[in-house]
Amino acid sequence: MNLWRRLSGRNRALALTSAGVLVAGGLVTLPVTAAQAATQCSVTYTTSDWPGGFTGTVTIKNIGDALTSWNLGFTFPNSSQRVVNGWSARWSQSGQNVTAQNEAYNGALASGASTTIGFNGSWSGSNPKPTQFTLNGTVCNGGTPTTSTPPTSTPPTSTPPTSTPPTSTPPTSTPPTSQPPPGQRVDNPYAGVKGYVNPEWKAKAESVSGGNRVSNNPTAVWIDRIAAINGTPDSSSNGAMGVRDHLDAALAQGAGYIQFVIYNLPGRDCSALASNGELGPDELPRYKAEYIDPIAAIQGDSKYRNLRIVNIIEIDSLPNLVTNTSGNAGGTVMCDTVKANGAYVNGVGYALAKLGAIGNVYNYIDAAHHGWIGWDSNFGPVADQLKAAAVASGSTVANVAGFIVNTANYSALKEPYVKITDTVNGQTVRQSKWADWNQYLDELSFAQAFRQKLVSIGFDSNIGMLIDTSRNGWGGSARPTGPGPSTSVDAYVDGGRVDRRFHTGNWCNQAGAGLGERPQANPEPGIDAYVWVKPPGESDGSSKEIPNNEGKGFDRMCDPTYTGNARNGNSMSGALPDAPISGAWFAAQFQQLMQNAYPPLS
Repeated sequence: MNLWRRLSGRNRALALTSAGVLVAGGLVTLPVTAAQAATQCSVTYTTSDWPGGFTGTVTIKNIGDALTSWNLGFTFPNSSQRVVNGWSARWSQSGQNVTAQNEAYNGALASGASTTIGFNGSWSGSNPKPTQFTLNGTVCNGGTPTTSTPPTSTPPTSTPPTSTPPTSTPPTSTPPTSQPPPGQRVDNPYAGVKGYVNPEWKAKAESVSGGNRVSNNPTAVWIDRIAAINGTPDSSSNGAMGVRDHLDAALAQGAGYIQFVIYNLPGRDCSALASNGELGPDELPRYKAEYIDPIAAIQGDSKYRNLRIVNIIEIDSLPNLVTNTSGNAGGTVMCDTVKANGAYVNGVGYALAKLGAIGNVYNYIDAAHHGWIGWDSNFGPVADQLKAAAVASGSTVANVAGFIVNTANYSALKEPYVKITDTVNGQTVRQSKWADWNQYLDELSFAQAFRQKLVSIGFDSNIGMLIDTSRNGWGGSARPTGPGPSTSVDAYVDGGRVDRRFHTGNWCNQAGAGLGERPQANPEPGIDAYVWVKPPGESDGSSKEIPNNEGKGFDRMCDPTYTGNARNGNSMSGALPDAPISGAWFAAQFQQLMQNAYPPLS
């Protein structure tokens, strides 16, 4: 979609006439009027780079007299640097000179106030930062404010736009005009409003041929370490934008909801290595004080009170305490440790209590997937474990809006040609090697059944389920068109299942996977939404050991040559080769996901 905001011919003529715009050397500059004579400013410029492209985030702070409009100018040091598209301003470029004029809704900047704008760009050779910025023709040198001390949190400078925002499709309905009182949240935060499109992921998607077909879908923002709260421009797995940047961008888009992944528990990902975290198993106090508390402070800013904030709480954590502790085939020392010291249960409980106290926040706890806990031996105990965390550290079940399954995983949404109740030559599908006595074959049936179980043990009857469909489409030429042969139950299942993995325990960068159902609200009974929580094209883990300073380890399940372990039935890993560390952009995977999308892309 074209991100440029354009004035109509009549308004453009009026603007040119009234402002007397001068064009010199390709740099558009508004003359300094009497009202703007005391312009003083400071500018923060950060980028999130990848080969050939980047996202630029620019924060303008007015430390002079109040402004009714503004015009930012800067010059790219490298002649190859280009603005491709932008948001929250009217961007233009001539040669190496770039200008950004305010939109109607963010032109007013009180003394001490700030506004954040951004753009996607391209480059070759190098991507150096501009060295000088001007605002309304005055060089921004961070001078002393001429008025009183600015507030500690930036107030909204104006009402967000009601017209179609520059980075997404129009909302299906208007976001709520006032904050619902605590305890009276809407039943489904996804219903009736459009989701936030992360501009950093959008730019990466559009860097791959054909990516613009899906780049306007909402995806979640992963807060996978403390530094990500304020943005990590030098990270391979986070962008330059921090939590507040994304929330501000969501307001500018006119989005009704935004999704964050809360993912930094002490001893995180205790059963795997690819996404280990920065906190040791005994660092629960740090998790609370340096991670959850700052996120809650930002999300609780009244500036965002009309935005529905969805938090996906700590994926792949609580189910590990049931399935990957001592006595299980996949038991690990780390899982034993965090079970014994309560780091997971108390960490999740604290996050639920702290974030759930904010009236416009909706918490969804991760509940694994059917190929993990679909057996009777896991189903009930995992539900009980989720309940234990929901009432820990001062939390109650009222802080839980629902649960999410299949997060960052590949389990098929529906198996149209194979049913768990089918019988072949006297054997049930449950007896097949693929099902291995599991009660479920797909995520939809599992999610609906697990929801009923959760309600039966004390969760609210109105809880909803989310299903991550970002990579479970399994389309393309390998997708079956009917059941397999009836020569044996294994032939029947293997020939007809749309999930083409070697084993349901395979979770890393799966070969042959495709984009699944596009994000949508209320698709099935009990399901709040199909969501893309794992941004398509972001790696699950490196296919070989890659040194990094982000705490990301190497897991053999991401190695395409690995022949497996007890947790995946000693099957091949099915992983793609040449993958970067978890969270980093993996263009080859994204291309495959589009190629094998189901429903297919047009």
